[in-house]
Amino acid sequence: MADLIWLFILCMALGSVVGFLAGLLGIGGGLLIVPALSALLVHFHVTDVEHVLVIAIATSLASILFTSTSSALAHHRNQNVPWEVAPSVLFGVSTGALISGFMASYIPQQGLKAIFAVAVIFIAMRMIYSSHKATSTRPMPSNLVVAGSTSILGALSGLIGIGGGALIVPLLNYFSVDMKKAIGCAAVSGIAIALFGCLGYIASGWQVQDISDGFVGFVYVPALAGIVATSWFTAPFGARATHYLPVSHIKKIFALLLVIIALRMVFS
Repeated sequence: MADLIWLFILCMALGSVVGFLAGLLGIGGGLLIVPALSALLVHFHVTDVEHVLVIAIATSLASILFTSTSSALAHHRNQNVPWEVAPSVLFGVSTGALISGFMASYIPQQGLKAIFAVAVIFIAMRMIYSSHKATSTRPMPSNLVVAGSTSILGALSGLIGIGGGALIVPLLNYFSVDMKKAIGCAAVSGIAIALFGCLGYIASGWQVQDISDGFVGFVYVPALAGIVATSWFTAPFGARATHYLPVSHIKKIFALLLVIIALRMVFS
């Protein structure tokens, strides 16, 4: 019982950091939750090493389902969700995330680590070298192409436990969708990725993990409760801090930290 209490407290601390950084830098918490929670689950002997990364990813997605809702609603109220494009994007990411939830448990641990590391390093490099210049005008492709391409991004997001904004925003912006509307669409897509990804992880883990041990499929409920309890409240503080902290410099430092974490996960 003492270990469970300590794990819950540490997950609350993790959630407070993740929420603040999400508000400050505009990034999803999964990039930080997955490696940190993996380490905590191993340290407290919650599960065997074989399933630890899958559990961390599933729990990360579940936390995103809670924390991204307020962001998506805010973007909708501000009319920043392009509903002429969003249905195709939502269909694509939902399909991809659901499939990845079923697939993840069949991917070897080292393979899943490699996918996570490569994706995180790619996202980190974009954070370091991102440009705010407007892109050239490009027509939006057909709904079928949009759904197909976003299904790949949804599957990748589901496999690494993120809301997908770091992947979806650049794609929409490439096709001349206004940056604010691209972010709004990504916020709504984050809910779909988290929901359908979670359903896949819950279904695939139902016979593997025991609900009496705190699991719903591959989602570890005590850790989820700790993360959500604080991240929901610290995100607004991070958003306010953008007015007086050097966000661009912090984002680059955080990106370098992500690269180090990703490499350490692969070689640990």
